Amino acid sequence: MNAAIGVAAVAAGLAASLLGFVTVIVGITRNRPRILRLGAVYAWIVVGSAVVQFAIMERAIVQRDFRLAYVQKVGSKLTPRLFNAAAIWSNLEGSILLWVLILAGYLGLVVWRFRTRRSDPLVAWALVTMFGITTFFYLLLMGPANPFRLAAATVADGRGPNPLLQDHVLMAFHPPLLYLGYVGFSVPFAFAIAALVTGRVGEGWLLETRRWTLVAWAFLTAGIVLGSWWSYEVIGWGGFWAWDAVENASFLPWLTGTAYLHSVLVQERRGMLRVWNLSLLAATFSLTILGTFLTRSGVVDSVHSFSESGIGPYLLSFFGVTVFVALGLIGWRGDRLRSPGSIDSPVSREGAFLANNVMFSAFAFVVLLGTVFPLIGEALDGRKRSVGAPFFDKLSVPIGLCLLTLMAIAPVLPWRKASTELLRERLFWPAVSCVAMLGITVLLGARGWASTIAFGLGGFAGGAAVRQLGLAMRRQGWRGVVGRANGGMVVHLGIIIIAVALSAARSHQRTLELRMQPGDNATAFGHAITYLGTEQIETKQKFSLVARVVVDGKELRPRQSVINASGEPIITPSVDTGLIRDVYLTLENRPGDGEAALIKVLIQPMVTWLWIGGALTFGGTFLAAFPGQKRRLPTQPTSEVSARGQGPRPDTTDPALIGADV
Repeated sequence: MNAAIGVAAVAAGLAASLLGFVTVIVGITRNRPRILRLGAVYAWIVVGSAVVQFAIMERAIVQRDFRLAYVQKVGSKLTPRLFNAAAIWSNLEGSILLWVLILAGYLGLVVWRFRTRRSDPLVAWALVTMFGITTFFYLLLMGPANPFRLAAATVADGRGPNPLLQDHVLMAFHPPLLYLGYVGFSVPFAFAIAALVTGRVGEGWLLETRRWTLVAWAFLTAGIVLGSWWSYEVIGWGGFWAWDAVENASFLPWLTGTAYLHSVLVQERRGMLRVWNLSLLAATFSLTILGTFLTRSGVVDSVHSFSESGIGPYLLSFFGVTVFVALGLIGWRGDRLRSPGSIDSPVSREGAFLANNVMFSAFAFVVLLGTVFPLIGEALDGRKRSVGAPFFDKLSVPIGLCLLTLMAIAPVLPWRKASTELLRERLFWPAVSCVAMLGITVLLGARGWASTIAFGLGGFAGGAAVRQLGLAMRRQGWRGVVGRANGGMVVHLGIIIIAVALSAARSHQRTLELRMQPGDNATAFGHAITYLGTEQIETKQKFSLVARVVVDGKELRPRQSVINASGEPIITPSVDTGLIRDVYLTLENRPGDGEAALIKVLIQPMVTWLWIGGALTFGGTFLAAFPGQKRRLPTQPTSEVSARGQGPRPDTTDPALIGADV
C-alpha cells in the first residue's frame, strides 16, 4: 500500500510539473491569461504530491514497512523514535524526497505571493523555471532515486541510519535547515532567468526577490552552523570544521550568496554590477546542485556522503545545463546589461562593495579549487589525491582578514565619494575599539600573528557596527535595529563573533592524552582531573562503556558505544561548556578490568561564541528582511540624475538618516 501510494504521488507530481512547464509557456507565448492561471493549479498539485509522498515514506519508516528497499536501508526496530523519524533524510532517496518537498513548498509560496500577477511575464517565466527544476527532481524520484522501490526479499529488521546520525538531536534539524537554504535560492534564480528572458534586466526583479534571498541565506547559515555544532558534539575529534568536501559544498553557495547580497545594493542604488549580480545568482544556484552531487553521488568519502549511486551523472548534467542556460542568456542580453553608471571613487560605498565581491569570489574560487581538484585529478589518471586543511587555511586566512577590514570600512562610507574628514570622524571609535581589542589580546597572551590581527580587526569591524546601531537606537529606540541597514549590522556582529571565536579556537587549542587508572589524579592546563573508573550501560539500542571523569569538581562522562542494529562503534565526547573555554574529553580506548583508560583532554577557547554568533546572524537576517521606519528624506536637486533616472538617494550612513528604510 505504501509503495503504491508513493509511486502514484511521484507520478502525479512529475505529470503536474511537466504540464505546468508547458502550460505556462503556451500561456505566455499566446498571451492567454486564462491558461496562465491554469499553471497555478498544476503548482498546487505538485505541492500536494510532494506532501503525500513524503508523508507516506515517513509512515513507512515509522511503521517499519520492510517491504520497501529504502526502509530496509535506514529503518530499524531498535532506532529511537526521534532518530527513526529523521532517518528519512539519512540516505540518498529520502534526501531527494526532502529536497522535492521543500522545492514544492517554495513553488507554492511563489504562486500564492504573486497570485494577483500571474499574467505578468516576469512572474510567469519564473514559474516556468521553477517547474523545470521540479520536473528534474521528480525524474530523479521516478528513476535512479526511487524511494518506493520494493525489496527483493522482506527482512525482519534493518540496520538503521548511520550510527553517527542517531547520537544527537541536532541531526533532526541540521539537514532540513540546510535544504531550506539550498533550495530557497531557486526562487531568486528563477526570477533572474525570467528577467533575462523578458529583457527586464533593470532593478525591478531585484526588489521582488530581496526577501526570498535573505531567507534562503539565513537558513543556509543556520544549517552550516548547526552542522558544525553537530560535528563538534558527535564525532569526537574536537573540531567543528575540517574543510571536508561536503562541508565545502554548503560553504560555496554561502560565499557567492553573501557576495550577491552586498553587490545587489549597488545595482539598486546606482544601476551598476548587473552582469555581476546575475552571474552570482546563477553561480549560487549552480553550486547548490554541485553540492548535491558531492553529497549524494558518493564521489567523496565523508560522514556526510552516501554510498555510490547512479544519480551522479544526472546531477552533473543538470549542473551543466543550468550553467549553460544562465551564461547563454547573460550573453544574449549583453547590450541591455551595460551599466549606465560607473564608480566615481574607489573610496566610496560602491567601491568597497566591489572590493568585497572580489574577496568573496576569490574565497569561493579557493574553496572550489581545493574541493574539486582531487576529483578531477582522479578522473584523469585514476590516482587518488587529497587537499588538506593547510591549503585552505593558508589561502583563506588572508582573505578572511581582508573581509573583516572591509566590514569595518564599508558601512561608514557614503555613496559616490568620501572625504578625509568624514572618514576620520566615522572611523574614530572603531579604531579605538581596534586598539583596545589588540591590547586586551596581547595582555591575555595571544599567540600567532593571524589570531592577534583577527582579534584587532574584529574589534575594528565590531566597533563600526556598534556605532551605527547605537546611532539608530538613540534616535528610534529598539526599532532602530529593524531594516536592511541596521539588521545588516546585527548580521555583521554575528559574523564578526564567529570569525574571532574561530580564530581563537583554532590558534589556542591545547591537547593532552592521559593514561589513568581508577582513582588517579592529574592536572591538564590548570584543570584538576580525577578518573573514577568506567561503567557499562546497555539498552535495546546500544551498548556503551562510559568513563567517569571529574574535571574541576564536575563529572564528565565520555563514552564509546556500539549500535546494536549495525554493530558499528562510535566515540561520543563529553564537554564542559563555558563562555571562555570548553573542556572536551574523549575516551580513546575500551579499558578492561585492571587496564588504564586513555583520556584525551582538549581545551577549546571561545567555542560557545561560534553558536552565539550563528544565532545572532540568523536573527539579524530576518531583522534586515523587514522594512525599517520610513521618514521623509531631503529633497534632491533636480539637476542631478542618477543612473536609474531618479535623483540620487541620500547617504544612509549619515547619522541623521540612520535607520531609515531607504
